[in-house]
Amino acid sequence: MLKSFRIQLISATFASLAMFSWPALAQDSSSFGDARQRLEAGLSAMVGSPISIDRIEETPSKDLIEIAIQDGPVLYATRDGRFLLLNGDLLSVSETSVSNWTEQRRTTERIELLAQVDIDDMIVFSPAEPAKGYINVFTDITCGYCRKLHLEMDDLNRRGVEVRYLAFPRGGMESDGARQLATAWCSRNRESTLTSLKSGVELPINECEGNPVSEHYALGNRLGVRGTPAIVTSDGQLIPGYKPAADIAAMLGIE
Repeated sequence: MLKSFRIQLISATFASLAMFSWPALAQDSSSFGDARQRLEAGLSAMVGSPISIDRIEETPSKDLIEIAIQDGPVLYATRDGRFLLLNGDLLSVSETSVSNWTEQRRTTERIELLAQVDIDDMIVFSPAEPAKGYINVFTDITCGYCRKLHLEMDDLNRRGVEVRYLAFPRGGMESDGARQLATAWCSRNRESTLTSLKSGVELPINECEGNPVSEHYALGNRLGVRGTPAIVTSDGQLIPGYKPAADIAAMLGIE
């Protein structure tokens, strides 16, 4: 985990390092002792292995310090070490943990925006018994892993998971996938039509007026969906890619 964390830090930060020189600044001020302790402890707790800071330096900003991770990249943190910038996200650091403040904001936004989608505009596969939990899935007909996930629908429903599909044509609104998704949403029996299309059955294209495919696609882009399937759990987590039914149930706390 430590190795992958360091690789992530290196790939995320080296590409964005500034290509110009700053005047020499005071190095590793003794006033940064508390920041060093907090950052090393928090990052070590996050990855489960010791993380050491090689040096701390001033920056041209009075609010930020530069920290060089030993055998790792250069990052930027607030002067007290309570917040760290990583991959464009703002992380909150304590001596026992690191939490992603930016992702928490995204999670809240996902819940709020998905709550505004009429469930009648989704294609819903519900368990026979009352659902124990649900997932929202941005899906595409042309996506192999979307089809693989759909093959586990019976298993998901048996476990008490309700699946709420939203359309996300990964090739864009002018793609064959968009037209196929519209066909499913315009059908009198959406569930059966979607299943047939995902099984490779060729059906006449039906792009009825007022279908929600473009609205779903725009929402997915706003929520950061970059591929399919994209699973958004009921508590707002965004899970990119396919997950087996057992893993999805576990994420929802369903035994």
